[in-house]
Amino acid sequence: MVESVSTTLLWPWTLGIIAALAVAIVIVVGARSSRRRARAERGSGEVRWVANSARIARLRALGSAIRRYRVWQWAGVGTVVIALVGVSVVAARPATVEVKQSTLGTRDIVLCLDISGSMLEFDRQVVDVFGTLVDSFSGERIALSIFNETSRTVFPLTNDYDLVKEQLDIAYDALDPAVVEYASNAAIDRYLDFVTGTTLTGTQSSLIGDGLANCALLFDDSGGTERSRSIIFATDNDLRGEPVYPLDDALALARERRIEVSGLYGASSSVYDPNVERNFEQSITEAGGYFYRVNDAAAVRGIVDRVQEQQAVDLEAAPEVTQTESPGRWLLLALLALAAALVVQGRLRE
Repeated sequence: MVESVSTTLLWPWTLGIIAALAVAIVIVVGARSSRRRARAERGSGEVRWVANSARIARLRALGSAIRRYRVWQWAGVGTVVIALVGVSVVAARPATVEVKQSTLGTRDIVLCLDISGSMLEFDRQVVDVFGTLVDSFSGERIALSIFNETSRTVFPLTNDYDLVKEQLDIAYDALDPAVVEYASNAAIDRYLDFVTGTTLTGTQSSLIGDGLANCALLFDDSGGTERSRSIIFATDNDLRGEPVYPLDDALALARERRIEVSGLYGASSSVYDPNVERNFEQSITEAGGYFYRVNDAAAVRGIVDRVQEQQAVDLEAAPEVTQTESPGRWLLLALLALAAALVVQGRLRE
């Protein structure tokens, strides 16, 4: 994020207006003073001389008093000028302008999670994988979608990693394997709250292709802008129903939209079938994706490496401009100068 801070005047034209008014006032006051002196001289008649007055002008005390008077006069002029400058700048509305130029995430990653009952044994492990991935990212945009019979977007593409980690913590608490054993009402409530929206009729589950197709449609800006797009797809491939999109069709959709799919396979012992795993791996790799097992320690590193190898494209977001009016110091200067002018005026009257 590039940030610049500058100061400016929102109404700079007021400086010219106030300066013109000040000059006009000086001219008017000067002209009136000249006329008063002229009238005084005309009305006084002849000059009258006072005997022995020359010695008064030579008195040190009088000379010192006159010099002090002149100093106070100039001090008065100076304080009035400073006060006028302060008031002028305040009237011109001084402001601090802060410009933040950020870039959107260099890569887009959708985390696509099968939350059917047969995946509960691995879901927390997958969420941990996702959390590890987030810790390795800087600027990427991430989304999370969960699916069973239907899909729910937990959060759309975002680079707000605080939000991402908060939602992953919620997912980790909700996807408790103990729910299968009905360990506690609280655990069941957390799970049901989290998976709300992923069941339509209750007669089907794990519609794998539909879940992947929905994740492929979460990417925005799919037109002319070249961005790297990835789906991290975690499932046991245990299809229980009739999807709109078979897995191969969903993978073809992802490939058509230039989305790379990394498949994370995990299956509990009750549903594990080596043929299902082999078919899933074959579908993923033939579509140009990459296959990993959830319980493979190298899977996380492999996915991170794959995502980081992709072309990174920085997209500049619209600059965020913040204007904050800051008349404080100029207003204080004007008030102090006015106070000083009043003090000087008092001394001159003395």
